[in-house]
Amino acid sequence: MNRSELVTALAERAQVTRKDADAVLTALVESVGDVVAKGDEKVTIPGFLSFERTHRAARTARNPQTGEPLEIPAGYSVKVSAGSKLKEAAKGK
Repeated sequence: MNRSELVTALAERAQVTRKDADAVLTALVESVGDVVAKGDEKVTIPGFLSFERTHRAARTARNPQTGEPLEIPAGYSVKVSAGSKLKEAAKGK
């Protein structure tokens, strides 16, 4: 399902216009992005998903072609966890 299909499905379920559904989806994505960018909070949609910013330490890796060691600097990543309702849906229940 791509974005336009998702917007259409949301509009039908919520009985709103596609424009309104798109605005809500855009606001949700921007809000989650803002909180994750700050890194001081975890965003949780109960039973569905949670998002949080995590710190990755610096590490040494190897170039698979040459075998030479590479230094990978410390940085940030995003951890996304599925909630119980999403896990049940994935099982087909």
